[in-house]
Amino acid sequence: MAERIGHGSHWGAFDAVVEDGRFVAAEPPARDPAPSPILKGMPAAVYHRTRVARPSIRKGWLERGFMAGGEGRGREPFVEIPWDEAIDLVSSELRRVKGEYGNDSIFAGSYGWASAGRYHHAKTQLQRFMNCYGGFTAQKHSYSLAAGLTILPHILGDLATLRTPSSWADIEQYSRLFVAFGGCGTKNAQTEPGGTGAHSTEPWLRRLAAADVEMISITPVREDTPDFVGAEWLPIRPNTDVAMMLGLAHTLVSEDLHAPDFLARYTVGFERFHDYLMGVTDGTPKSAEWAAGITGIDADLTRRLARRMAENRTMITTSYSLQRGDHGEQSFWMTATLAAILGQIGMPGGGFGFGYGSMHGQGNPVTVFSAANFPAGNNPTGSFIPVARISDMLLKPGQAYTFDGEDRVYPDIRMVYWAGGNPFHHHQDLNRLLEAWQRPETIIVNEPWWTPTARLADIVLPATTTLERNDIGASSRDRFIIAMKKVIEPVGEARHDHEIFRALARDLGFEQQFTEGRSEMDWLRHMYDVSRQDAARVGIELPGFDAFWEQGYAESPEPETPHCVLSEFRADPDAHPLKTPSGRIEIYSEEIASFNYQDCPGHPVWMEPLEWLGSDKAAEYPLHMISNQPAGKLHSQMDFAGASLDLKIDGREPMLIHPDDAEKRGIKQHDVVRIFNGRGATLAAAVISDGINPHVIRLSTGAWYDPTEVGQIGTLDRHSNPNVLTPDKGTSSLAQGPIAHTSLVDVEVYRGEPGEITVFDPPALIEAAE
Repeated sequence: MAERIGHGSHWGAFDAVVEDGRFVAAEPPARDPAPSPILKGMPAAVYHRTRVARPSIRKGWLERGFMAGGEGRGREPFVEIPWDEAIDLVSSELRRVKGEYGNDSIFAGSYGWASAGRYHHAKTQLQRFMNCYGGFTAQKHSYSLAAGLTILPHILGDLATLRTPSSWADIEQYSRLFVAFGGCGTKNAQTEPGGTGAHSTEPWLRRLAAADVEMISITPVREDTPDFVGAEWLPIRPNTDVAMMLGLAHTLVSEDLHAPDFLARYTVGFERFHDYLMGVTDGTPKSAEWAAGITGIDADLTRRLARRMAENRTMITTSYSLQRGDHGEQSFWMTATLAAILGQIGMPGGGFGFGYGSMHGQGNPVTVFSAANFPAGNNPTGSFIPVARISDMLLKPGQAYTFDGEDRVYPDIRMVYWAGGNPFHHHQDLNRLLEAWQRPETIIVNEPWWTPTARLADIVLPATTTLERNDIGASSRDRFIIAMKKVIEPVGEARHDHEIFRALARDLGFEQQFTEGRSEMDWLRHMYDVSRQDAARVGIELPGFDAFWEQGYAESPEPETPHCVLSEFRADPDAHPLKTPSGRIEIYSEEIASFNYQDCPGHPVWMEPLEWLGSDKAAEYPLHMISNQPAGKLHSQMDFAGASLDLKIDGREPMLIHPDDAEKRGIKQHDVVRIFNGRGATLAAAVISDGINPHVIRLSTGAWYDPTEVGQIGTLDRHSNPNVLTPDKGTSSLAQGPIAHTSLVDVEVYRGEPGEITVFDPPALIEAAE
């Protein structure tokens, strides 16, 4: 008889159906109105042939240790060895590197999405282990939001407006116009860090449509906003949203539709920005006509939209994706500035918000309290790099760079220890990363599957999936806490990350400090109780741990009052000042201006991106590539199973292209095409559609990197990974964030034999000699 066991994931809670000890299906709960199809791939993923079965060591490294060098990574077979030998090897190497070079020579990387569970969270487990061992070099911020996370504290004082924007309930009740730069979709809202008990974005968007909230979707791709909301689509050129915002602002100011009283009381620096906007400082008014030459959006249309925004209660929103372009800081800064000029910030249904549709939690009506959390501790070294500067760090040790007002130097990294991520999916310019990846003496990876990153490591330790352990799924932006009960026994010889680090800590002499003497269930009880106490602080009563674990979830009520961003600040800016130097919204930031960054001045501006359709580079590479998040997976997770496979065409990712661009190149529906520029080339399957701007293509991220020659720089990727094409440059000297959405390419029909996708097969494995 089948057994049903409650569990959770980044794409939702579910009941795991188990037959004879084998996980066979993931069924979402009846309470979820819009369950994610990604769930269906979990049974195939957990037993997939690409699971790492046993501790595996690159043959050259096993024979010569760190003296083997990095050139053989990806080219040599792996030798499977017993766990006790693997632990001895890793602990010995940690001692060597720490003793010879110090803790800041160890880069402990992770991207945090490996597990919705808050205890068995690979990034946190790795960081706690390294902190107990004396520290490491870390990454600051995230690929998703690096530019936004850096700029917002300067202009708004903290990240509260980003973390908890005005709720959907507030927008439904009070907004009449919803202006979405980057669109507002449901694809990304399948996921939430820590998971969700019930998906709410699609139902709320339907409620907005029923409430006659008019939506304007400003994006190069029509389906970035679902058809059912009836949005007006303005197909803007990629990376030009700031120019359009400036054109809107110019219309508002020049036609006296702005709010000078609001600007005087609640902001600082508008006068300086005004002179730039009106062309006093540079001789170029940022008019609707000026913007039209950059954005491709008709000037009369921009003017009409500005007038509608002034006539209606308007919510301006910008997706996370826009700050992942060159000068991405400007998109968030200009969003807040445009809303300030309109003067509706702090009014119900008005103002601005970031990331609606970019993740499930954005706008989800919830009373915020601390989610269950496993403490990582403090890093004694204080060493870090901006999240996306990995290749720079490895290629340029000792080189100076700037970040958020600091003059910094890249550390000399001798060891990389990675757990819970796949940088050969999400990092830019993978050929450059491949060159950098050869520099460290040793690379260690904890991983359930043979990802491209694992294949390019020296030591690979098999880690369990969430299904093979107990945990708690929780997000401060979700009303549900999920009991993630163990579903199956570990596959192969996989061990929990915590048990891997516990064994290493035992060898290295700090096991008690790492575990605090708590078992898995002791930690879950402790973490839940801490969260429960914080919930009581805000008036929410959660059941005790035993009752929670028995029921399988705990649910907090939806707030009675819709949340409106900066409402207290608007009511009394003196009693509720922002945490900026002025206490006000900083349209001009004296602090940023003092940094003297030419690529990020003291107020929002339009600056030409490194590559865009208006640049000279477009003569050689005339198509702008958008590499958005995929619909059938979270980043690269489960690329080989379920919804991800269903969306592929003959094993490759779909590339959206306009009919005119396809006809010019002789491309037919589902042709295998080669996408290329000076950084690399990849293969994809063409999907011809008029739902994308001319001269723009879309190739979603997430396909596992599958070069024709593993470990060889510059070879063709067979499997549609757009990051062989994206530039590895920081957004600016301020944030140093990734600019994946700034990439010019060309496309042609591929005339050769595309070959089979091989990355889902394990690498060559050798059993250890007796």
